[in-house]
Amino acid sequence: MTNGAKKFNMNASTSNHHKNNGGIHLIADNLREVRANIAGADVTLVAVTKNHPVEMMREAIDCGVTDIGENRIQEALDKFPVLERVVKKHLIGHLQTNKVKPAVKNFDLIHSVDSQRLALAIDRAAASIGKIQDVLIQVNLAREQSKTGVDPDDLDGLIATVEQCRNLKLRGLMMIAPNFDDVEQCRPLFAQMNKIFRRQRELHPTIEILSMGMTHDYKIAVEEGANMIRVGTAIFGQRDYR
Repeated sequence: MTNGAKKFNMNASTSNHHKNNGGIHLIADNLREVRANIAGADVTLVAVTKNHPVEMMREAIDCGVTDIGENRIQEALDKFPVLERVVKKHLIGHLQTNKVKPAVKNFDLIHSVDSQRLALAIDRAAASIGKIQDVLIQVNLAREQSKTGVDPDDLDGLIATVEQCRNLKLRGLMMIAPNFDDVEQCRPLFAQMNKIFRRQRELHPTIEILSMGMTHDYKIAVEEGANMIRVGTAIFGQRDYR
């Protein structure tokens, strides 16, 4: 475990309340549980609202959620205009270059910059509306073929490209750990990612965010240095994919 990080109770449940009872969603209880699991850590909680209705998003925001994350541009475009709440919006899913313009227009932070081509496209779109777009670079630390993200060996080059873009501001790094059966197998990867983050933070003053950890592994991620986590199921319950 990273020096100075807080050790959390790995036996604490993340699924006790992931059901609704008579149509009443127990989001408030779930949020209290997640917050208790990370108590004492300086961590931004991004509530992942993918495949969840606007009503549940409003309830979470009314319970104190300040940041929400969406994976798909079209779903976000359908929900944001009727959300009727002020909240910071994160794009956490893979971004295709043909969806860059609506992403820049609607999201405060894009987590998934993974190539020079995408960085340049976002920069052009941001310039066209006079916006400085905050971004994270997604790192495919485990080099999984099924996941996007820059190879760790190519990270320095991508950082250099982003920093040359006048309408991008590099805020940090993001990673997604493999979905191991034994969640403890994520720990070495999170620790390694934190080392990369700390090294890059020393070299690049705008880097301050390390986004890693989801419902199944966020407690370990925070122990190993994450200061932003992306949690959906532990707050909203299982997604409805119909």
